[in-house]
Amino acid sequence: MSLKSFFNLFAFSLFILTSNSLSQENLETDLDDYVPKVLKEFQVPGIAVGVIKEGKLIFAKGYGVKDINTNEPVTASTLFQIASNSKAFTSACLAILVDQGKLDWNDRVIDKLPGFKMSDPYVTNEMRVQDLLCHRSGLSLGAGDLMYWPPSDFTRDQILYKLRYVPLSTSFRSTYAYDNILYPVAGELIKVVSGMSWEEFVQKNIFDQLGMSHSLTGVKQLVETDDYATPHTLVNEKLTTAKMTDWDNVAPAGGVITSVNDISKWVITQLDSGRISYTDKRLFDKKETVQMWMPYINIPLKTPPPGLSALKANFSAYGLGWRISEYRGEKLVWHTGGLLGFVTRVTMVPDKKIGIIVFTNQESGAAFNTVTYFILDELLGTKDTDWLDEYSKLVNKSKTKVDEEIAKMDSLRNKDSKPSLPLAKYTGTYKDKWYGTVSVKYVNGKLYIQFDHTPDLNGELEHWQYDTFVARWKDRTLHGDAFVTFSLSSDGSVPNIKMEKFRSDTDFSFDFQDLYLEKVKD
Repeated sequence: MSLKSFFNLFAFSLFILTSNSLSQENLETDLDDYVPKVLKEFQVPGIAVGVIKEGKLIFAKGYGVKDINTNEPVTASTLFQIASNSKAFTSACLAILVDQGKLDWNDRVIDKLPGFKMSDPYVTNEMRVQDLLCHRSGLSLGAGDLMYWPPSDFTRDQILYKLRYVPLSTSFRSTYAYDNILYPVAGELIKVVSGMSWEEFVQKNIFDQLGMSHSLTGVKQLVETDDYATPHTLVNEKLTTAKMTDWDNVAPAGGVITSVNDISKWVITQLDSGRISYTDKRLFDKKETVQMWMPYINIPLKTPPPGLSALKANFSAYGLGWRISEYRGEKLVWHTGGLLGFVTRVTMVPDKKIGIIVFTNQESGAAFNTVTYFILDELLGTKDTDWLDEYSKLVNKSKTKVDEEIAKMDSLRNKDSKPSLPLAKYTGTYKDKWYGTVSVKYVNGKLYIQFDHTPDLNGELEHWQYDTFVARWKDRTLHGDAFVTFSLSSDGSVPNIKMEKFRSDTDFSFDFQDLYLEKVKD
């Protein structure tokens, strides 16, 4: 090699090293400029962001405010409800028990939990531990969620018992359909095998081991701190605070409350295949990482809009508490979480040792996706998509689509039609096998509906057409209005009610379509 060639190579290598270094050094500057624009565009009060590279937390910062009424700033230590990002914690708990020889991923659930029962005997007998975590049970999307969302008075034991009445929609292990209800079963399995509740096991075997000293396993523990974000949502396009969701009866599916600083220790451990940073200890064995990140069921691929073509993937699947897909040829292991007023995303690029954490206190998936992909492109060295602009257009297009759908429904309904019966004749108690009872009452000339185990599901029944009404929930932060259709018998009585979502963008956890409410005879 000539001396000139050597110096050219040296200069090129130095340029690459310097460029990579500058990318990290400029990350904070870039995010300080970018994230406030995201907050403004999607009406998000606050975001907390963390970035991990090569086993280190290289960036952690909060933007915006915890609560629009107090204007206290979000920091990297501010606690957020991370919702379904809790599922990976439940998966890791089972991995720890597998390492201890107390459990095997292929064990039959019924052998460990004799009271476990699905609506189909074959599924009951063949359900394995791994099946509880990968959404291939045959249940429909969000099946049974109304037992705990909005918050109900059902106990975990009651929910586990009622599982036997929740209908299946597909054959076992044939189709991906996201559910929450099987994660409490996994939580009960942890309790039976370890002798500790899910909360105790997570605290002792994960939080304490990783030094996640500020993380919590339920809303009731928030009395111990005041550094937590308030949930926010849009009501008639106006930002408002919402109630904190108490999901303690389904905590293994969504109960973890944590901060960017704390969860970064979890992500670093995940990226190091279970090894606890700076120690020789392990949270779980390497082979368990393989199990948890293995594609157990394929998720159908969707073609992204033209402006988001960078999101086109060659595969998408679900593992054990994690989604597995690709981005620009890189394997991604990731998950999202959503509760009233919160949406979160945790993303890992294992081969690059990259981790990205984005927590928000408003229900804007566009916001956490915009920030996540902006950071990914910064670290991967690719900047060919204006994520803020493209997600903004996508949100506006989706809103327009839903508005048009509602306008079309309204134009097609018979506004001159009347209910078949006097309103008082629709009243009574109606019972579904898995949910329980729903009451319809006549008060001051109007009909009202109340889900008896769910205080927040109460509202007026507004006539739509014929014997169909729309339940307008009193709590307008719920965004879950529903059609309520009363059937009529030949004698003019009302034997049952069926329900369905009013808007196509209603969260899947409002699984009204799975209810079959039969009138309870006096």
